[in-house]
Amino acid sequence: MQNSMSGKTLLFGYFIIVILVGSVLLTTPWAWEAPGRLRYLDALFTATSAVCVTGLIVVDTSEFSLFGTIVIIGLIQAGGLGIIAFGTLLVTGNGRKISLANRRLIKEYSIDSVEYEPRRIVRRIIILALGIEALGAVVLITAFSHAGAPTPVLNGIFHAVSAFANAGFSLFDTSLEAFAGNLFVILPIIVLLTLGGIGFVVFMDVTRRARGLVRVLSLHTRIVLTMTVLLGFTGTLVFFVFEGSTSLSDLSVSERLLASFFQAVTPRTAGFNSIPQDTLSMPSQIWTILLMFVGGAPGSIAGGVKVTTIVLVFMLAIRRREMHAEIRIGKRSINPVVLNKAASIVIKSLLILVGAVLVLSVTENWAAENSFSFMEVLFETVSAFSTVGLSLGITQQLSDAGRLIIIAVMFTGRLGIIAMAMPGSEPTKRRFVRYPEGNVLLG
Repeated sequence: MQNSMSGKTLLFGYFIIVILVGSVLLTTPWAWEAPGRLRYLDALFTATSAVCVTGLIVVDTSEFSLFGTIVIIGLIQAGGLGIIAFGTLLVTGNGRKISLANRRLIKEYSIDSVEYEPRRIVRRIIILALGIEALGAVVLITAFSHAGAPTPVLNGIFHAVSAFANAGFSLFDTSLEAFAGNLFVILPIIVLLTLGGIGFVVFMDVTRRARGLVRVLSLHTRIVLTMTVLLGFTGTLVFFVFEGSTSLSDLSVSERLLASFFQAVTPRTAGFNSIPQDTLSMPSQIWTILLMFVGGAPGSIAGGVKVTTIVLVFMLAIRRREMHAEIRIGKRSINPVVLNKAASIVIKSLLILVGAVLVLSVTENWAAENSFSFMEVLFETVSAFSTVGLSLGITQQLSDAGRLIIIAVMFTGRLGIIAMAMPGSEPTKRRFVRYPEGNVLLG
């Protein structure tokens, strides 16, 4: 129990320390180019958003100096890749074996192959991630150069890291709106977002299958890949239908398809946008909120409650007609403990969101200069909790109290999986006493 709690405490401490150090660095004169000095609260917001790979901003990222930009890149890497490496290496301690409790913790949060040679696995993950980012940077540098974007090298590197880490930070004032119809910019970003959002477990599983080391993909991988394709296709169709004659009307048919596809991918991973979110129709905004809540895959850098969680809760809702009925996906039965945990994650997440929306509505109504609609507050809160970074344009208008709330929501959303998995970090003790059942009416 002590080792488990120590591991979790240090993981939380890692995030807090990195955020605080980053916020201090961003307040230095060398990090800020705009007139005046960056407020510490705004620096704290930016650092939290970067470490939690969210992408919500209260000041334009382009106003940071080269030093400040490098700090933000470092914070994104620390929050995206660093937490996996740090967490795995941390709980191994000085020994070569991982305790059962800490092994369960890492398997819940990042990767499921930590039983043997965890350091080698972490090294492979980091090398793989840096390789993907480097390749993406080369492609984007070329694309930005041909598109006539300023400082293509810096923009290529920054956006490659931000995309793969699912952070959504951009050095352009309007994110990627200027490149909405540019296939050579948007497509590499989509690929990086997808690779960062499916998780290293899926990536390694697909690699082993391609090399013939395994005969079939794991159930987890099949669910993630199926949902990725399904949500991408459905989302593209929804946005193309509802936005084709409105916010996308100035684009050609092929460019509308590209913009719709991008809008279907980015809510589940990062906060890049190629079209202004406040111009979306109400159905499209609702669909975007749902995609943000679902998020990416477990073990990935993406946020949300995760696609596997949603699938299990959906199966639990439609198939479990009897109390002890078995839930099966394909030819595999699902452990009831996993089903209960999935339901618990969704319920707790919804409770957090309801509370955050309520509190944020109160603080912003008290601020005389603010008058946000319910949709704007809901959209902002879900985006922060799911560490997405999309906004209807109210982030920079938030009061100081509202900014503190969003900081807390981003932090909770990023570390929520650990917090919700805490009761399951140790084997459940067998109970020798059972209480009589009580009947409760439903429906």
